[in-house]
Amino acid sequence: MNAITCLSMSCVASDADRLALIVYLDHLAPSGRRSMRSLLQRVGACFGWQGDCAEWPWLSLRYAALMQLRATLSAADLSVNTVNTTLAAVRGVLKAGFQLGAYSADEWQRIQAVPNVRGRRVTKGRQLTPREVERLLAACRADDNPLRALRDEVILTVLLYAGLRRTELVRLNVDDFNPRSGLLQIQFGKGNKQRAVSLPNPAKQKLKAWLKQRGAMAGPLFVHVDELPSKQRQKQNCKKPMSAIPSALSAHQVYALLRRRCRQANVALCSPHDLRRTFVSRLLELGVDLNTARQLAGHEHVQTTTLYDRRSDKNQRQAMANFRF
Repeated sequence: MNAITCLSMSCVASDADRLALIVYLDHLAPSGRRSMRSLLQRVGACFGWQGDCAEWPWLSLRYAALMQLRATLSAADLSVNTVNTTLAAVRGVLKAGFQLGAYSADEWQRIQAVPNVRGRRVTKGRQLTPREVERLLAACRADDNPLRALRDEVILTVLLYAGLRRTELVRLNVDDFNPRSGLLQIQFGKGNKQRAVSLPNPAKQKLKAWLKQRGAMAGPLFVHVDELPSKQRQKQNCKKPMSAIPSALSAHQVYALLRRRCRQANVALCSPHDLRRTFVSRLLELGVDLNTARQLAGHEHVQTTTLYDRRSDKNQRQAMANFRF
């Protein structure tokens, strides 16, 4: 009988199990919390556990079970990064249990010896061409709703010219942008890190045009256009009560917005993170040094920034196009 079978026979969570999971998830950013919880649900399926991951006996896991989990995930044709991130999520729960005094030091030491999976897959995502960028922005401008057209064009422009993550974009407030200097303050970056990006003039002018249409009321920078007051009401009462402030777009809505514009522009489907990859790759194409690109992208490590560099993809295609015997 293997370790996973043994665990699936007894599936009763204690208060310590629940608390360890809560402590681990609570220290993550909201976006990371969702993805890690999803990975932990997958772990439960591997162990044959039923229901929600909050009701699973996490602190019953031992070295042998994690080694078998590692093998099971590796055999499931998942990416190396997904397997290692899943193992990191389980370690995170067990570490919380150890710090709470509910998981023994000996067992925690053994768990740390579980090795990550080695290897590398072809990198995901792509860099958009200048032609694709122009077609996307043109698709926004062709919208029959002028306010929505402008908002969507500005959203894509900011993603391309500032390299924001979509979670960073939807948390921008009006006060985070200085129209005079063009400085955009990202208050809630990944890992709760702040940074500032000086927008190039095309993005600065587009954002100023959006603010003029959006109005001066406080609140989220990018909102649902059908919730905006008429221009006449804006002039009468710029400082609206809190209940009347338009609601922000969600990260999922930004994703859907881009997919819709891709279809309208007849551009191969891409994600907001592909616009971020395009931003980093374009910086490097223009001769910006890697460390400056790292700072502008809000990466902690240069190694992360190199993963966003898609110049080699283009160079390899060009090399093979001219390859002859």
